[in-house]
Amino acid sequence: MIESSPAKPLSWAEALQAFLHPRVITMLFLGFSAGIPILLIFSSLSLWLGEAGVERKAVTFFSWAALGYSFKFVWAPLIDKLPLPFLTAWLGKRRAWLLVAQALIILAIVLMGNIDPSLGQDHLVLMAWAAVLLGFSSATQDVVIDAYRIEAAETRLQAMMSSTYIAGYRLGMIVAGAGALFLASWLGSEKEHYVYTAWQWTYWAMAATMLVGVVTTLVIPEPAQKQADRYHYAALDYLRLVLVFAAGVAGFVLIFAYTKGMFGVWQERFDDAFVGFGLEALHLLSGLALGLLVGWVLVRLGAANKVMARDTWIAPIADFFRRYGVRTALLLLALIGLYRITDIVPGVISNVFYQDLGFSKPEIATAVKTFGVVVSIAGGFLGGLFATRYGVMRTLMLGAILTAFTNLVFVWLAYVGHDVMVMYTAVTADNLAAGFASAAFVAFLSSLTSVSFTAVQYAIFSSLMTLLPKTIGGYSGTIVDNIGYPGFFTFTTLIGIPVLWLVWAAGKHLKVEQ
Repeated sequence: MIESSPAKPLSWAEALQAFLHPRVITMLFLGFSAGIPILLIFSSLSLWLGEAGVERKAVTFFSWAALGYSFKFVWAPLIDKLPLPFLTAWLGKRRAWLLVAQALIILAIVLMGNIDPSLGQDHLVLMAWAAVLLGFSSATQDVVIDAYRIEAAETRLQAMMSSTYIAGYRLGMIVAGAGALFLASWLGSEKEHYVYTAWQWTYWAMAATMLVGVVTTLVIPEPAQKQADRYHYAALDYLRLVLVFAAGVAGFVLIFAYTKGMFGVWQERFDDAFVGFGLEALHLLSGLALGLLVGWVLVRLGAANKVMARDTWIAPIADFFRRYGVRTALLLLALIGLYRITDIVPGVISNVFYQDLGFSKPEIATAVKTFGVVVSIAGGFLGGLFATRYGVMRTLMLGAILTAFTNLVFVWLAYVGHDVMVMYTAVTADNLAAGFASAAFVAFLSSLTSVSFTAVQYAIFSSLMTLLPKTIGGYSGTIVDNIGYPGFFTFTTLIGIPVLWLVWAAGKHLKVEQ
């Protein structure tokens, strides 16, 4: 849990000097590495698919490839427990996992660059699998970086390390967002004139930028392990745990694939966006339920060390419910799962929206991927200052109001069409609100985390934070097809209203350290 107040406040000179600490500078480069992959799954990929002639409904479904970020809590405990052959002995636990994750990210980006989605359904399926690999490996990198940051330096440096990490992350997003769009456009690909090789070279260039993270991983020192495992396990125990996890994943994949046709028939029969969302959610939950059941049965049968499995997956969750009680814990989980819904859902289709209004890639890159990122950083600083002055819960409430109602500016833009001034107004309002709310939300999540399970619980919270919004975001194209852009952005405003009640209720149940 974050300390409410340091033992001795730093002077301005000491604070500025701390930014020159090697650990703090390290997070700038690791943040850059973490910021590269996400937009190559979301906005940059959506524009590529749009230019390739892929229908809008299919484009937004690709956002589900990033669901790895929402399920990273499932394998985060494995990353915390399992050593990697040879690499762990050479680099240490954190750097070994970090290097593997970065290598997989590079592989996934290169694979995506080698697939032309305009060549038909088979190539789209291959692109989807490569995007899933990118989402999984990028989420794994995030888990390791969070753990590295927590273990690498003392408490007084954590705020500075977070600041440089966020700055590096935003720079990575600019490169993978605006940089990718400018490069693809410069190489000759436009909506009216699709050039596959332009996007191929663009994605290859993005893969090359990941070498920044690889070099950083190889040169930084491994952090000292601050918490020893309560139990020591044999190599066979680790192998058995991985096999049980793999069996659970296989169960999920099999039931999800086997029932796809059945749920597809039901969706065609009802032909309604909201019924379709409910059916797809049921489809996803049925796969998850079977995966969990398979894992539970195997552990009960002795396929894995029961104490190890409990310590890996059950203990962090049990600790959270024990500290807050079932009622308050469920309220907090609901707030975590819904708080960013008005921010993430419209973000999935935003680039397609701008493209449909006639904005060019350079216009989108300049406004959204460059100007918007700078505004979001400013919003983050403003949110931090406001939280420090007025408290986390008040800032959470104001952030929830801003992120919901700034979506109405997009309704205005939908009606006026190709208007650069209104576009910049919408981008400013949206990113300022998102940055403001995110700063308070990170502080809120950190205050809920136990010292004993920092990395795992933070992975659970951050995964839950994006799970439902990204799932709904996958249907944003279908919703727009049914009710249009004005109706869609009005809908994203209205779904933010229940969040206001959740913030108010959480404030009543908690005394969060201000």
